[in-house]
Amino acid sequence: MSSVRNPVGPQPPSVYWRRRAIVLLGLVAVVVIVVLIIVRPGSENAGQETPRPADTPDTEQTEAPAAGPRDCDPAVLDIQPVTDSDSYASGQQPQISVQLTNNGSAACTLTVGEDQLVFAIVSGEDPIWTSSDCLTTPAFEIELQPGQPVPNTPIAWDRTRSSTDTCGTSRPEVVAGGATYRLSVQIGTLESSSDTPFLLN
Repeated sequence: MSSVRNPVGPQPPSVYWRRRAIVLLGLVAVVVIVVLIIVRPGSENAGQETPRPADTPDTEQTEAPAAGPRDCDPAVLDIQPVTDSDSYASGQQPQISVQLTNNGSAACTLTVGEDQLVFAIVSGEDPIWTSSDCLTTPAFEIELQPGQPVPNTPIAWDRTRSSTDTCGTSRPEVVAGGATYRLSVQIGTLESSSDTPFLLN
């Protein structure tokens, strides 16, 4: 029989088998170590960045849409009555309007309801004409930028006295020939700080 299967030597065969088993295990260990060095487990992913999850909106950090201009604070508004001239020839009708100025530091929106805009004309202490007697001023909304005066659409004064009981009839013309009249304006509870004088010839 072969000496591989039947070890020959002075010691019992079991000793030789143990020695062979130890040598065999050593060889297997060497082979495994070499394979590990060559293959390097995990090297397939080496140098590759781990995919990052797609960005998702951060609801906590998402900025809210910018709010529009806030309502105007009456304390920062200035309203001035305006005429298109300071003197009018005979038969010429004054065009009257209001100039709005936002004296605040931010834009704001002014909403004026129907009949809130009222013009008044006096001569001395005599009340001559008030737009609310017979006219209905339309509602409007306007955005006012800081420090930028904005006029509204003018209306014509027909040079007559007004009263609520003469709206559907002819009204007497006022005195002319160099007479001085004064225009003031009111929006709701906000009144012009001064009036505007003009002459009727």
